[in-house]
Amino acid sequence: MYVLVTGATGFIGAHVVDELLSLGHQVRAASRSCEKGQLLKQDRPDYASQIDIVQIADFTQGTSFAEAVQGVDGVIHVASPLDYTITDNEKDMILPAIAGVKAILQAAEGQESVKRVVITSSFAAVLDVNRAATPHHTYTAKDWNPLTYEEAIAKDSNAIIGYRASKKFAELEAWKFVEERKPSFDIVTICPPMTFGPVRHPVSKLANLNESNANLWKVASGAELPVSRVPLWVNVRDLAKAHVEALLRKEAGGKRYTIASPEKFSYKLAGDIVTEEFGWGRERVAKGEKQNTEGTHDLDGETVARELGLTYTSFRETVKAFVEQAVAMERRETS
Repeated sequence: MYVLVTGATGFIGAHVVDELLSLGHQVRAASRSCEKGQLLKQDRPDYASQIDIVQIADFTQGTSFAEAVQGVDGVIHVASPLDYTITDNEKDMILPAIAGVKAILQAAEGQESVKRVVITSSFAAVLDVNRAATPHHTYTAKDWNPLTYEEAIAKDSNAIIGYRASKKFAELEAWKFVEERKPSFDIVTICPPMTFGPVRHPVSKLANLNESNANLWKVASGAELPVSRVPLWVNVRDLAKAHVEALLRKEAGGKRYTIASPEKFSYKLAGDIVTEEFGWGRERVAKGEKQNTEGTHDLDGETVARELGLTYTSFRETVKAFVEQAVAMERRETS
């Protein structure tokens, strides 16, 4: 199969590329940066013949994808705007996210070869932050974030609200597109919570880590112990496999999946793991009080595991793999 992956040089996208390559598929990796695209390819010399790079400077323009989708059998759309420094939720985050989804679907509609588009959504499109602590609730793919468009674009709304809205309304746009236009392809959406794990995308220094791993490094390096707002997470490799299996399995078509490890996490737990797994951990790891890992709700990760054949990676293994890599990066930076 020939697959277009958008956001291929990002944290999740690069793992999606790896999963596809390991299964023998051909990958067209889309990136805003041609340089990062080439680095992605250079880091996978054994698979160079299976990768071609396409630069898409603006993921919100349908014309940008017209050439990228030519000849591919499927699309995994990972790319999405994320910038907590924005000042206009609608202009800088919500509308670009919606436009990006519409652009990739419109381009795919013009290619008869495309049979399925898998879209990375988010638990942010599922979670109701105002839900009462009781009764305890398990979120599933049937749940939607109740945030309204008007609330999201209000002048007193912050960028976090903007992000939650962008994921919700971009995903709704995808389902609306399929319902109204009835293209020759179907879609699958996947809604992950916090995502941790080793890095496979081009990252030159620790300062450029993705947000979730940056928080783990704050713990391991002794910088601070972040607050765990939601104790739900998934390993990035497990998430990447879910994307690929959602593309390959016929029975997944038209479904929305939530995904989460059965384990809960906290940054204090991450610190305890670093202390136990690394000789230097006790002296360096950020100290703090025990954090609650129970929370007021759960997230269904069983359905996607059962239907897409996933086995979840433990939090211990996830933290250890990332920290080993981060320490090696630190040594290179300081040598």
